[in-house]
Amino acid sequence: MTVQSSRQIPFNVLAPGIHCIRAELDAAIKRVLDRGYFLMGPELELFEREFAAYHGPDLHTIGVSSGTDALRIGLLALGIQRGDDVLVVANAGVPPVAALVATGARPIFCDVDPHTHALEPSEIDRHVTPRTRAVLVVHLYGHPAPMDAIVDRARAHGLKVLEDCAQAHGARYAGRPVGTFGDAAAFSFYPTKNLGALGDAGALLTANAQVAQQARLLRMYGWRQRYVSELRSTVSRLDELQAAVLAAKLGHLDTWNAARRRLAQRYRSQLHGVVGLPPENGVFHLFVVRTPQRDALQAYLAERRIGTDVHYPRPVHLQAPYAEYGAGPGSLSATEQLAGEILSLPIYPELSDDDVDYICQTMRTYGA
Repeated sequence: MTVQSSRQIPFNVLAPGIHCIRAELDAAIKRVLDRGYFLMGPELELFEREFAAYHGPDLHTIGVSSGTDALRIGLLALGIQRGDDVLVVANAGVPPVAALVATGARPIFCDVDPHTHALEPSEIDRHVTPRTRAVLVVHLYGHPAPMDAIVDRARAHGLKVLEDCAQAHGARYAGRPVGTFGDAAAFSFYPTKNLGALGDAGALLTANAQVAQQARLLRMYGWRQRYVSELRSTVSRLDELQAAVLAAKLGHLDTWNAARRRLAQRYRSQLHGVVGLPPENGVFHLFVVRTPQRDALQAYLAERRIGTDVHYPRPVHLQAPYAEYGAGPGSLSATEQLAGEILSLPIYPELSDDDVDYICQTMRTYGA
């Protein structure tokens, strides 16, 4: 029997986060419109400088048009070539693998730690071959991967490390911001991210000046001098409007992340023993729980007008376009088990305590 409820809690809403800083965004957009300069201008330079400084000294930011392009350009800037092998997980959605394949490299799928959902460090030793050139590490759901163990193992094999920070803006590991452990880091500013633009946008972060210079060439036709290409590339630019918006929002990131952490703790205190809970550390881009009754629980919540999602229902190694790179069903046991059990609950800075309490109360009544 379908249960009707007058209360509705969407999985995510973006408008409230815009309304609370609307004056700042209006001023930023007006500045761009008044200047009449829309690509590769002062707003991009300002955001690149401030985003780098947010993560630490002596870093470089290269703004590009999407997080996927940041990954692709990052791999190329690190010297990854056609035919190289790159270690990657299969539980983080298609974008990391799509970016990797776009370089001509070959993804080598590794399993994950079932608690952290991140790359299991021992998988590096298990899968490395003479053709392996890099490890693509995803800080999934806003939880930092175990970068000390991953970097140590990667360095032991002479591998480059690219961090995928698309869901982890502002997260820290061992006191340092994620994105500062590897050779470079890719960020997405898709509107739903903890730091989101008003459309597609991305950036590469690196401490290596040569990698930064290569990435700048790769983002625009290989140009150092206009109209003169030094290498083959297409174009991937972060436009002035998005850069201005991101610079305005960057100053609020820590406050928004603190709100996400507080809501996550509220979830944790009420759902202990009800479902499997995510790690406590991170910035909770998503709040992902585990239950063997995932589909039934999701339907139960939907009947009560509580929005949920699954990130991600089918591992990439089991998807047709990328199956040729994997070993088929059963090859990544933890990854495949997680795919059938994970459920993302609503979490965004504007979500109320009452909403979290209602979600938790509803979940406790399931199966009672």
